[in-house]
Amino acid sequence: MSDHGGHAHGHGHAHGHGGHADHAEIYRRRFWVTLIRAVPVVVYSEMIQDWFGFTAPQFAGDGLVAPVLGTVIFVYGGWVFLAGAVDELRRRAPGMMLLVSLAITVAFVASVLSVLGLLDLEFWWELSALIVVMLFGHWQEMEALGQARGALTALAELLPDEAERIRNGETETVAVDVLEAGDVVLVRPGGRVPADGEIVAGRAELDESMITGESKPVARAEGDPVAAGTVATDSAIHLRVTAVGEETALAGIQRLVAEAQESRSRTQAIADRAAALLFYVAVGAAIVTFVVWMLLGDGDEAITTTVTVLVISCPHALGLAIPLVIAISTSLAARNGILVKDRLSL
Repeated sequence: MSDHGGHAHGHGHAHGHGGHADHAEIYRRRFWVTLIRAVPVVVYSEMIQDWFGFTAPQFAGDGLVAPVLGTVIFVYGGWVFLAGAVDELRRRAPGMMLLVSLAITVAFVASVLSVLGLLDLEFWWELSALIVVMLFGHWQEMEALGQARGALTALAELLPDEAERIRNGETETVAVDVLEAGDVVLVRPGGRVPADGEIVAGRAELDESMITGESKPVARAEGDPVAAGTVATDSAIHLRVTAVGEETALAGIQRLVAEAQESRSRTQAIADRAAALLFYVAVGAAIVTFVVWMLLGDGDEAITTTVTVLVISCPHALGLAIPLVIAISTSLAARNGILVKDRLSL
């Protein structure tokens, strides 16, 4: 359960932590390990062999391929969803994790009972495929969020650690943190502007691409404002500091990026509500199905159809599409220099 960490708080949003990259790695590793084990489960499925008209290689004990590997997939690949389901139950907020866990748990139990001869309803390949698909979707989502966190780190690195402050005609090297409004600093050719300010001497072509997205250097002369993080490309300038720290334009952009990362997308909110509703619908439909077949006097069919209802209720498409939408749209926006202030607008 420790693997799951903050992501247990619902599908697709880990609040207030910097572990998106860690979560992406967890899901990536579990996806590939699970996929490798799922392939033989699918290949040795009688249903798949009938569909595609082939016979898998026969060997002693080949009947144990699906049960053994399916159990490993359920425990290893499904653990993150089971952990998330426990969290949703504790918070009384059923969502995607609980819905996925319901499907894979019922499929696993039904398959085990079938191996023991108590049922004739194996779901090993469906169970394996479902877990693989859901792991892939969550991996893509966490990777997209991790890339956004990387963008925030890159913004923080735009500021230099030190600045050359001019006092009484003397230049001294000081930490950027000690600069105050009104200080005059020297920015040499190729150097980064340490704080927002106004040029008081000199003129230079400034690379402001990290602030404005404009790749062509902009001419700045005495009296013009400059922003922290920009680069004086060709000449030295003296500037009087007008804003430092959290009051700079760069800090404002960092705040916007951080807020965008913490915001919920409308599509994700819809997915969460749909998953919660579908959970109740699935359980209700399963109960009605069981009762009706029992009243008809067919206990075996009651169990078979009830299990089937619970397994197919898991929204494969919903669990995969929403993370991919987030991943693709975030990537496209970043490549085109678009800052998404709030994912609700996305």
